[in-house]
Amino acid sequence: MKNQMQMSKFTEADGFIAALDQSGGSTPKALRNYGIEDSRYDGEDEMMTLMHAMRTRIVTSPQFSGKHIIGAILFERTMDSEIEGMMAADYLWEKRDVIPLLKIDVGLAEQEDGVSLMNPIPKMDLRLEHACSRNIFGTKMRSVIYDADQKGVDRVVSQQFEFANKILDHGLVPIVEPEVSIDSPKKAECEEFLRNALSGQLSGLPADRKVALKLTLPETANFYQDIIASDQVLRVTALSGGYDIKEACRRLSENQGMIASFSRALAEGLHESMTDADFNKQLGEQITEIFAASTA
Repeated sequence: MKNQMQMSKFTEADGFIAALDQSGGSTPKALRNYGIEDSRYDGEDEMMTLMHAMRTRIVTSPQFSGKHIIGAILFERTMDSEIEGMMAADYLWEKRDVIPLLKIDVGLAEQEDGVSLMNPIPKMDLRLEHACSRNIFGTKMRSVIYDADQKGVDRVVSQQFEFANKILDHGLVPIVEPEVSIDSPKKAECEEFLRNALSGQLSGLPADRKVALKLTLPETANFYQDIIASDQVLRVTALSGGYDIKEACRRLSENQGMIASFSRALAEGLHESMTDADFNKQLGEQITEIFAASTA
């Protein structure tokens, strides 16, 4: 019953996905933006403890709820941590009415053919079984496209769907994320290649196999309408990709059927030194702005 309720919310509810899945590579910058300099911690354990405290402050804010937020993507270590005495995924669903999702990839391989594939995921089946035991609904995995190289784009999308099928085998919803770098000098051409590759993979899926997507906000408004309309697509979300919140929301509002899945833009302006009242006010304003763009 819980999964049926979560599936209905995931596919039909108004709102957006909060990306709280910063990993080892992106965490130092996220902490610096929050006001915690590198000198405040020694080693990864201390760094991730501070990151968990930041995430906890966000999800325990009264502004963070299922009224505006459909789901939240967690880093694996967050999934295995507690929030107010409950496992993180259970807290999100039972206390916040927010669907728990998991970042499953383990980083990017070296760039080749204008793209970075995902690194192999060690013990992937065991990781997915563990996610199921933690009451995770779905997973997210990221690769990056830097240049308009058809061979590279095809490799990215092929790998994404290979992993997606393994995730579906475990009863989880895969969020496929072939990010196009906003700094690519051929961003629009990359998006053409990507749309074609996605269409090909989606057309090859059996009727009972459905995925979600997380895509860079495109150069042409409503560029992914055919993808959004596919029977094999549960939802299409948009990453902020380095755009600030104003630009990300402007672009998102121009793309019907896409909802936000923002990370840096969601946390923009939040600072460790803020009083709870100021923190909650700032977070609430950003949630309202992202929600409005997601439902425009």
